[in-house]
Amino acid sequence: QVQLVESGGGLVQAGGSLRLSCAASGRSFSSYAIGWFRQAPGKEREFVAAINWIGSNTYYADSVKGRFTISRDNAKHTAYLQMNSLKPEDTAVYYCAEDKTPLRYGLDVNLDEYDYWGQGTQVTVSS
Repeated sequence: QVQLVESGGGLVQAGGSLRLSCAASGRSFSSYAIGWFRQAPGKEREFVAAINWIGSNTYYADSVKGRFTISRDNAKHTAYLQMNSLKPEDTAVYYCAEDKTPLRYGLDVNLDEYDYWGQGTQVTVSS
């Protein structure tokens, strides 16, 4: 059974930074892409960023491109989301998720392509 645990959320002023972590256990973390998603109150969960299994390919939502950076450390079974220049509209619960398909170089923004999810971590950006 795969377990994903997010951490690093909190309250930050606009323009500030946070670094989210996603610690994985239960199967070969280094074989699966990781995605970050977020859900604001009253809104659907949306794609934020993804990184392939080896870390050679990343993809970002337009709304975070240039401000957020996704990375991973396969030796530590952990993925990260560095968030800079935060805006109030970034306020949401952030989730990490693991791809269904191992060893895929391509990345997917579709929630249905991810089969394991963490419990989420709250990020609040004040204006």
